[in-house]
Amino acid sequence: MQPVLGKDSVILGAVVTPTVALARLGVGLAQGALLYLLFRAGTAGLWPADAPYVFAPLLLVGVMLPVLLISALGHLKPRQAAMWMLAAALLIALLALHDIWRGGGSSGPWGSHCEGATANVPSALLFLFSGAGLFIAHALVLAGAQDGRRIAAYATYFEMAWKLAIQLLFSAFFVGALWLVLWLGAALFMLVKLAFLKDLLGRAWFVIPVICFAFSCAMHLTDVRPAIVRGIRTLLLVLLSWILPITALIVAGFMFSLPFTGLSALWATRHATSVLLGTSAVLVVLINAAFQNGDVSAAVARVVAVSARLAALLLLPICALAVYALALRVDDYGWTSDRIIAAACLLVAACYALGYGWAARKRGLWLHGIAGVNVATAFVVLAVLLGLFSPLADPARLSVSNQMARFAAGKIGAEKFDFNYLRFDGMRYGREALQRLQAQSGGADAALVRERAAHALKLENRWQSSNVVAAPLVAADIAANVKLWPAGAALPAGFLRQDWRLTQPNWELPWCLRKRGDSCDGYLIDFDGDGKPEVLLVGHDGSSTSILLGEDGQGQWVSLGQLQGEAARCDTMWQQLAAGNFKLVAPRVRDLEVAGQRVRVLSSNAAEAWRCRPPAP
Repeated sequence: MQPVLGKDSVILGAVVTPTVALARLGVGLAQGALLYLLFRAGTAGLWPADAPYVFAPLLLVGVMLPVLLISALGHLKPRQAAMWMLAAALLIALLALHDIWRGGGSSGPWGSHCEGATANVPSALLFLFSGAGLFIAHALVLAGAQDGRRIAAYATYFEMAWKLAIQLLFSAFFVGALWLVLWLGAALFMLVKLAFLKDLLGRAWFVIPVICFAFSCAMHLTDVRPAIVRGIRTLLLVLLSWILPITALIVAGFMFSLPFTGLSALWATRHATSVLLGTSAVLVVLINAAFQNGDVSAAVARVVAVSARLAALLLLPICALAVYALALRVDDYGWTSDRIIAAACLLVAACYALGYGWAARKRGLWLHGIAGVNVATAFVVLAVLLGLFSPLADPARLSVSNQMARFAAGKIGAEKFDFNYLRFDGMRYGREALQRLQAQSGGADAALVRERAAHALKLENRWQSSNVVAAPLVAADIAANVKLWPAGAALPAGFLRQDWRLTQPNWELPWCLRKRGDSCDGYLIDFDGDGKPEVLLVGHDGSSTSILLGEDGQGQWVSLGQLQGEAARCDTMWQQLAAGNFKLVAPRVRDLEVAGQRVRVLSSNAAEAWRCRPPAP
C-alpha cells in the first residue's frame, strides 16, 4: 500500500495518565536495579556472570527493552505492548546468544579486575546496531498502532520517528546535565570537608539506578510536551535543509571533476568506498530535512527544492562509484568482514539512490515518491541488520568461507595468506578454519601452513599478531639486519639465538628483530657496569623506535627501557654515538625504595631533553 501523506498537525494519540507516568518511572527503577545486579555479578564473578549464555541476553535485554517499554506505555494498548515487548525481548536475546556463540563478546569493563573473566558481554557493534534497528522497528510499530493499520501514513511515521529521536537525544542530555549538577554539589560539599555526595557518586548501587530513573523521567517529560518536541524538530530540519544547496554543489563539483582527474587517484586512497558511502548518507539526511513529511512543498525555498532534486539525482552515480570501488578491492583481496558490512550498507544506499532517482524523474511534483521509498527502505534496513547479526549473513562466516576458498583455489599463497585475520576477525569460524589448516597434511607448503596456523592459534591478541612473524629469524638474519657500532663488534651469541617472537611486550621491538630485510642500528654499551654490554637498537621504520635490551639472570634478553622521544629522533645524536663521543653518567635523581619496593622518579622533559644540535667544538 502506498503511504499517504498527512498534515503537519497530526497529533499522536498518547494516553498519558498518572498510572502511565508511575509505570514509566517504575520501569526505570526496575531497569536500574537489574543493571546494578548484573554489574555486581560481573565485578564479583558471581552467577550469572560466569554463564555467558545467560548473562549476555540479560544484559542486552536489560539495556534495550525498558526503553522500548517506557516509550510504548500510553501509545500501545496493553495487549499490543505485551506482544511487541515479548517479540523484541526474544529477538534481542537470540542476537546476544549468537554474538557470544560466534566469539564476538568481551569480558566487559570488569574483565581487567576479575581473573579468568569470561567473554559474557555482547560486542559494541551489537549494542550500537541493535539499538538502531530497535529504534526503526519501534517507530514502525507505534505508527502502525496510531493509524490502526499495518502500513501507516507517511506523516505518522515522520512524526513518530522524529519524536522518538528527539526524546532519546534530550533524555541523554538531561541525564548528563543532572550528573554535572550532582558533581557540582559534591564539589561544594567538599569545600566544607563533607564527602558523602562524592562517595555516593562513586558507588555503583547509586549511580546505575539514578541514571536509569533520570532517563525514564526525561522520556516521560518529553512525551507529554509534544508541541515542544515538534518545535525543536522543525527548527532543526529548517537549518539542515539550508545546508543542502552547499552540499549538492560540492558533490556536483566532485562528479564534474572526475572526467578530468580520472578515477586512479580515487582508487589509490583505499578508502573511497567509505567516503562515498558517507556522502550518500549525508545527502539522504539533508534531502529528508528538506522533504520533511512531504506537505511543506509550498513553503520550501526554490533553491532548496532544486538542490533536493539535484541531490536525489546525484545519489545514483555516487552509489555506483562506491560499488565499483568495493568490487575492485574484493577482486584483489577477497571478502573481509568490513567489506561485507560495506556491501550491506551499499545495498541500503542503492535502495535510496534508485528510489530517489525515480522520485526526481518528474519535474512537476515535490519528490512525492520519497515517502514510499523511505518506508520500504526502513524494512530493508531491518532485514539487513537481522542478516548481519545472525547466522544468515554473518560477516565473519562469509569472509572466512571466501578467504579459505581463495586459498584453496591458489589465488593466494601460504606466504601472503593472512592467518591472523582468521584468528581475530573470523571469530569462531576463523578459529575452526585454522584448526583444519593446522591438521592439513597434503598440498603445497603443507608444513608452512601447519606452522603458521598453529602460531596464529597461540596468539592472545591482535596487537601481538600485527607485530609477530610466524617463523623466528635465525642468527644470520639478525646479524644481517643489525648494523653494529662500534664497527667490527659482534652481537652476543645469546642475543642472536633468542626467539624474539616470545619477548613481551613484543610491540616495543624494532622490526629488524622480527622481519627479514628490515635494518636497524645497534650500539654495544655496558650501561650497568657489570662487564657485559647491553644492546641499544634504533629502528629505521620511520618512527625511530629505540629500545635498550639486556640479559637477565636466566640468560634471556629483555627490554630495559627506551630513550626519550626527542632524543630517539635526532640524527646528530646517533652520529656522535657511533663515533664513540659519549659517556655514561649517573641519574640526576636517585630512585626511592619504600618498604623494600623500588620506585623510579621520572625526570621531567625540560631537565632531560636532548636538543638536536651539533656538538660543541
